[in-house]
Order: sequence, then structure tokens, then C-alpha cells
Amino acid sequence: MEKQLEQQQANLQITGMTCAACANRIEKGLKKLEGVADANVNFALEKASVSYNPNQISVSAMEEKILDLGYSTVKDTVDFNIIGMTCAACAMRIEKGLNKIPGVSKAAVNLALESAHVEYSAAEVSVNEMSKKIEQLGYKAIRKEEKAAEGDYKQKEIRHKKMQLAASAILSFPLLWAMVSHFSFTSWIYLPDFLMNPWVQLVLATPVQFIIGRQFYVGAYKALLNKSANMDVLVSLGTSAAYFYSLYLTLQWAASVGAHRHEPDMYYETSAILITLIILGKLFEVLAKGRTSEAIKKMMGLQAKTALVIRNNQEVSIPAQEVVIGDIVLVKPGEKIPVDGEVVDGLSAVDESMLTGESIPVEKKAGEPVIGATVNKNGSLKIKATRVGKETALAQIIKVVEEAQGSKAPIQRIADVISGIFVPIVVGIAVVTFLVWFIWAAPADFAAALEKAIAVLVIACPCALGLATPTSIMAGSGRAAEFGILFKGGEHLESMQKVQTVVLDKTGTVTKGKPELTDVRMENMDEATALRLIGSAEKQSEHPLAEAIVAGILARGITLTATEQFEAIPGYGIRAIVEGKDVLVGTRKLLQREAIDFGKAGTAMEELEFEGKTAMLVAVDNKYAGMVAVADTIKDSSKEAVARLKQMGIEVIMITGDNKRTAHAIAHQVGINRVLAEVLPEGKAEEVKKLQGQGKIVAMVGDGINDAPALATADVGIAIGTGTDIAMEAADVTLMRGELTSIADAIYMSRKTITNIKQNLFWALGYNTLGIPIAAIGLLAPWVAGAAMALSSVSVVLNALRLQRVKL
Repeated sequence: MEKQLEQQQANLQITGMTCAACANRIEKGLKKLEGVADANVNFALEKASVSYNPNQISVSAMEEKILDLGYSTVKDTVDFNIIGMTCAACAMRIEKGLNKIPGVSKAAVNLALESAHVEYSAAEVSVNEMSKKIEQLGYKAIRKEEKAAEGDYKQKEIRHKKMQLAASAILSFPLLWAMVSHFSFTSWIYLPDFLMNPWVQLVLATPVQFIIGRQFYVGAYKALLNKSANMDVLVSLGTSAAYFYSLYLTLQWAASVGAHRHEPDMYYETSAILITLIILGKLFEVLAKGRTSEAIKKMMGLQAKTALVIRNNQEVSIPAQEVVIGDIVLVKPGEKIPVDGEVVDGLSAVDESMLTGESIPVEKKAGEPVIGATVNKNGSLKIKATRVGKETALAQIIKVVEEAQGSKAPIQRIADVISGIFVPIVVGIAVVTFLVWFIWAAPADFAAALEKAIAVLVIACPCALGLATPTSIMAGSGRAAEFGILFKGGEHLESMQKVQTVVLDKTGTVTKGKPELTDVRMENMDEATALRLIGSAEKQSEHPLAEAIVAGILARGITLTATEQFEAIPGYGIRAIVEGKDVLVGTRKLLQREAIDFGKAGTAMEELEFEGKTAMLVAVDNKYAGMVAVADTIKDSSKEAVARLKQMGIEVIMITGDNKRTAHAIAHQVGINRVLAEVLPEGKAEEVKKLQGQGKIVAMVGDGINDAPALATADVGIAIGTGTDIAMEAADVTLMRGELTSIADAIYMSRKTITNIKQNLFWALGYNTLGIPIAAIGLLAPWVAGAAMALSSVSVVLNALRLQRVKL
């Protein structure tokens, strides 16, 4: 436990990665750092998720390592308005104070503008901690509108790529025009003579090669410096070969003499068009990848932006992030509740559909909990904040989804292994291709051999392979989250589809977990009168069954009266004096002890018990009056859920600590054939182990609290409920909506996602496997290879995006 507490999680946004090889290099580099327990780098999400010991290493050290490897990280930024500064010394004091905080990489305080700009890592420090530090120094900090660093970065990247594409396309088009006009079937196309001039082509190609294409040279240099190879190496080699060979021919042509010298067959268009097509593909890729995280954006959009807080008896509107625990928040009708809390005043109905999927608003009054981002429908509420910021239920959900999207599924290991050795192998194949063509296929034809080698280099870029798994995980886990299914990581999303046996806990899972009054059978007495006496007597008891009886009687519109005397008889029932009458409610033993004859009621009682109900006999003034029965009723969706799981070929077992009679009665109602009854909580984990010992892949479904050992033992632990912290910690999958049908939905979503990953891997690997030999034998022009390579990445991402349209 102590070891777990030492570990912290950091999520770093990384820029500069071009393919899976980059992600692998960063991952290996981070894992080598002392204090880093584990690191996962997601190429598609452009994020690194690192488990580390803060006593041994800081996030800043990790960022420095990423920088050393040739990449960079995106910083979170925040701006404060600062009140109370009087001179430059004040500004310096605040600046130094902020810069000393772990996680703050740069703080700049401007005395003239009375502001502070801070670059920081959200993994190490929060905005509130910085604000408190400024206040401790004797000043007041008011947070300006937060800058969405990641969003700004993404939009900036898209704008930059669009500008690069436009410039590259404008410069490459004349070269393409010149190339196309060479074909016999395009001889009708008019071509200005000056476009065939080698100097003109050199002027057009050079900016594309060294200004727009600079990113590939930089990436290749950094990769080689770190003794590895990536996509940039392949692109740089291919385009440089074409460009410099053309430059050689240009200089040779310029050195030749005579009026009848002919322009040589140059390959400037090959390098320029390749770079243009790759940038086009990368632009499409960035746009498509942005859509894979739509689920996160939707969830973040649910959060309230501002909160109306009562401070010093005044209503103050502040950003929701600035609410602190203990604040009293006023929520008017139609507004979103900004934080998790407890109602202290007011009565209203709250729409909790975003969390539970239940469309009917839930009535809230003083003392009842409310969840942030739910909508207050018709009355004003005063709420005491109990969880704010990153601690709210919605923030925890977003965190789980983000971590799942950033994690790796075991199936991705295939792609990681292949992409790690792919580039050196491709370079070797390209060299062999060049030699074969130059020596045997087209002896001494350097240009022909070079063209085939360039085609091999370009067609083999492993971008699609690197995107195949993470894009599907992102899209699949995001879509599942929209339906209230939270996978804790990619490995659980993958293992879910392998499940053969589902073990269901009874109470709170198959059943509602809350007893209800189900039967009233009165004899020799008016039912309404009897229920008034029973309810009045049971109202004094704290037993859960008594509470269910009282709630059922009140729901029938019956008014209860005062109790003159009350006695709880452990193991038997209760005795009370109500309206001058002696009322007994309890077991057979209670009436037998009091020598009250209840005739054939024992048989009727057994019938109710066979139905899974708890029956209690009632006597008034020492005469048998009838019986009432209470049961933990099954959820409306349980029968349908079990039927769906069976249709999917999955064995369903119910496990419970209840007696066999009640357990079998409940199981029979929902269609479960196998029951494990009278199992203690600690015994549930042993039962799961027995099933695993039979070679079965087992999913355990429980409430995430009492069933924690069994959830941890199972191959997949599934918490069903409203996603409490304990449930999320105990389980691999959390079903937010509390319905058993979500289990089948989770398995279906897992199957769809893994199928999608396999499709992506098949096409990515198949594309390279087929593309390399086709390019090697000379059936692919380099620019066609470039277009195909660019489109392969886009096609993989678009295939993954199909998961966002899955209907459950």
C-alpha cells in the first residue's frame, strides 16, 4: 500500500513525433530514468503517461529527457491579475516565489500590467496552489480566462500545416505540370518552355526541399543522433536522393557547351511532390485524429463554467474552478450544478441523465447529495461544496477516459515490435533494390535504379502501423464512455471481448439493492387500517426491512399515527402499542412465543419465501391479522441483460451470500441457471479462482465496494453503479448507468474495437508487405508511392472513426 501511495501519474503532451518509432524511442528513454516505474507513449494522442516516484524524479526532469531525445512538450499556461504590488521588488518577490514551486517551469511578473504569466505542469501543481502561494506572499491573485494550451497548440499545428501545404502546392504545381506533359497520352497539354529549364526547376524545388521539408531533416538528424530511425529518415533519404541527383544533372547540364544541348531528365518534381503529398497526408491525419477525442471534448463541455457563491452574505459569480470545499453555491432553475456537494436548503428536481442515463429528474432536498454538471430543473438550491475541481465525479470520469485513451492494449505490442525494426530493414531493401536495378535490371542506368529505391523508401513509411491501435482505442473507449461504460485502460478494453463467464453479484447488481413492500395479505381486518397500525409500529424500528415496509405504506397514501409503546425483539420482530391496540410484526417464532394461532398462513409464507421474498406475520390484540412481504426486487433490465449475454455465448452465474431458496428464486426470475449461494464476501474471490482454474476467462460484476476482492481476482472486474471513487478503484470497467444491459454493451464495444484494430493492423501491414515489392520491381512511381503512403495513414484513422458511430 505504501508503495502505491508513492507512485504518481503524469500526463505530458508531446510535439514532434512523426511515427511509431518516435513514440517507442521516447517510451524507452523515459523508462530508463531513475524513479520512473512505467511509461506509455501514445503516438495518436501525442501524449506520454508516466508512473513515477516524486521523491526520485520530477516532471521537469522527464520533460528535459524528452527534449534531449529531440522532441518537446506542450506546457499549460495561466495568467493572473495581481493586486497589491507597489514596486519592482514586489514583482521580483512573486516571480521568485512562483518559480520555486515544483512544476512551475517559468513565471514572469509584469509590474506595469499588474499581471503574472506562468508556464507549468498540471501533473505537478494546480492553479489554486499557485494562487495560494501569491496570497501567502501578501498579494491577491485573480485568475484571468484560462488559456487552453492543448487546444491552442492543436489549432496552431493545423494552421501551420495548412500554410505549409499551400506554399508547397504552389511551388510543386509547375513541376507536376512539367512532369505530366512528358507522358504520351498528355502531349496535348501546353507546357511553357521556361518550366523545362533546370534552373527554374531548381528554384521551385529548393524551398520545398529545405524550408518546407526542413522538419524531415531535423527529425531524421535527431533520430539518428539517438541511434534509431523513423519515418523522417525514410522521407529525407528518398527526397534528398531525388533532389541531389537532379542538382548534379543541372550542374552537368550547365557545364555542357553547344547550342543544341538538351535539358536532362530531372527528378525535382519527385522530391517536391513527395513532400507536398506527405504534408497533405499529415494534415488529414491531424484533422482526423482530433475527432477521435470527441468524447472527452463532449464531457468537458458538460462542466459548468461559472458558479454563484455566497461569500460574506453576498452572491459572487466566480469561475467554477475557483470554488473551494465548504463554499455555499446557489444554483438557480435551469442552471448546471458546478460542483459535487450536499443540498443545505431548497427543493428541486435534478436531471442526472448525463451520469445515470435516467431521463426522469430526481427530487433533491436538504441533506441529499448532488453531482456536478447535472442540471437543476425547477427550484433554487443552496449546495455545500464537498468535492471540487479534479475531485468531482465528472472530472474523475474524464480522467479515467483520458487514461484509457492514452494507454496501450497488449495487441499494440505487435505494432511496436515491427515498427522498432522496420525502418533499418526498409533502408536495406532500398539499397538492395538500387543495386539490383543498377547492376542487373537496368545496367548503369543510375536514374532508373534511384527512382525504384526512392519508391521503396517512401511506400514503406510505418505511419499507418503506428496509428492502427491507438486510434481505435481512443475512438472505442470514447464512444463507450458516451454510453456510461468506462474502461480503465486499453488492456481491459481488449480483455473484455475474451470473457467466457460472467459472475453476477445478486444484491444491487441483479436486484435493486433496496427492499420494497411487495405483498399485503390481511385476514379479518380492513387492509388500510391494518397498514396504518403496521406502519406506525415499524416507523420506530431502524431495521432495513422496517424502513421498506414504512416506505411502501406511505407510498399507498396512508397516514401514520403516534406510537404509545415500542419494543424491538432481536431475532423475532417488534411489539408496539398503537391507537390502544397491541401490534406484533415478525417471524413465526414471535407468534408461536405469544401462543397466537396463525393457521395455514405458514404454507402461504413458504410460497412467498420460494419467490425470494421475506414474509412477516402480523397479529393485533393477540389475534392473527395477516402477513406482509418484503423483497429486494430485480432490476427491470436484469432479465433482458441475462438473455443478451446468453445469446452472445457467455455463461452467466449468480453469486450471493443469501440462502439457497431466495437465491434460486431470484435467479429463476431472470433466467440464470447456475447459482452460488451462501458465499461469504471473502469466499467470492475463491469461487472466481475455481472458475479460472477450469480455464475460463471470468468477469466479476459487483458494486465495487463489498466485492472488491472478487473484482480484483477476476480477469475483468466490473463495477456497476454510479461510479463512486471506490468502485472506480476496485474495477477495471465501471458501468455508470447501473444497468446490467451495459455488460453486454461493454463486451459488444470491446469486440467491435478489437475487430477494428485487427482491420487496421491487417491493412497497415498488408499495405507495406504488398507495397515494398511492387515498388521494388518498378511498378510504382515515387510520387504515387508518396500519395499511397499519405492516404494509408488517413484511411487507418478514418476506419477507427467508424467506432464513433456504433449504436448500443
